[in-house]
Amino acid sequence: MDFDFNEEQAAFRTMAADFAANELAPHAEAWDATETFPAEALRHAAGLGLAGIYVREESGGTGLSRLDAAILIEELAAACPSTASYLSIHNMVAWMIDRFGDPDQRARFLPPLLTMDSFGSYCLTEPGAGSDAASLRTRARIDGGEYVLDGEKTFISGGGIADIYIVMARTGEAGPAGISAFVLEKGIPGLSFGPPEKKMGWRNQPATPVLMDGCRVPAANRLGREGDGFRIAMKGLDGGRINIGASSLGGARGAMEAARQHMLDRRQFGKRLADFQALQFKLADMATELDAARLMIHRAALALDRERPDATKLASMAKRYATDIGYQVCDEALQLHGGYGYIRDYGIERRLRDLRVHRILEGTNEIMRLIIARDVLKQ
Repeated sequence: MDFDFNEEQAAFRTMAADFAANELAPHAEAWDATETFPAEALRHAAGLGLAGIYVREESGGTGLSRLDAAILIEELAAACPSTASYLSIHNMVAWMIDRFGDPDQRARFLPPLLTMDSFGSYCLTEPGAGSDAASLRTRARIDGGEYVLDGEKTFISGGGIADIYIVMARTGEAGPAGISAFVLEKGIPGLSFGPPEKKMGWRNQPATPVLMDGCRVPAANRLGREGDGFRIAMKGLDGGRINIGASSLGGARGAMEAARQHMLDRRQFGKRLADFQALQFKLADMATELDAARLMIHRAALALDRERPDATKLASMAKRYATDIGYQVCDEALQLHGGYGYIRDYGIERRLRDLRVHRILEGTNEIMRLIIARDVLKQ
């Protein structure tokens, strides 16, 4: 059990922190206010290898581990949780194609994803199938050498902007065994997008309905075999849950660091806020909780890297804890700022808004508790 980063991890952590400070932090408030998708910044990130973090090197990726990815995502999220979280989604799409695609699919789809000349989106959630993902109703029927897809996905990050969509659709019986995965390319007939949602947070990335009406997809675009889709989706979510927990860590850490500086600078009743013991205790608890959450995230990432049988449980535990704690720490940081925390100039309220959705997506924290409980109670 070595809790120190190795030399390589320390180096790319510094690289990510510098990139976040120089390329994300100066623009995060404006992107949020204007709902601007940071395409150029993301392409700069791709140039550093951050578009295929755990895509294999032989496929053109960076070939890092899930633990490495968690370290990187935390650093990026310290500046902008929304951008870091979209990068996590994009990496999930690239990894799914690398892990479950055939050589032709990897050759066609990975090169533009790894440079972010193409952006990726992941399409599982439907208007009537959120937490109960296995009840999805989007259908894919075979017609010669093509599948014809009909249905609607909702709350899709990158909807309308992304170029490559991994879509889960029903090809067979009810339940998880009847679901298959497909790669859809923007611009194919029958694929369209609803208007962007007006969201509380994650405002620099659009979330739209993805609509399929007689959408014809070559059979060569199916990932894996028929019926593999739900398994592919859940494998992707194990890593996504670790990343979204790491994003919560970064966003909350950024808020806590701002609160620390505010306490050192702000004076009331003749002394610094940092000199009031009650406020010191708040900061101490925030630092302790974040460190505990980080240990859980890193342990879950290692379990996933090592393909341990309890990796899904550990990822669920880490996601539940880190996203709850991240939001709580952001809220405390806002409180420590007083009225200044409530206005946009200080960046705290943006982080709070961005982190709120982390407790909902990649499986709600209630579903995380259900996964954990089932494991604890199994005989």
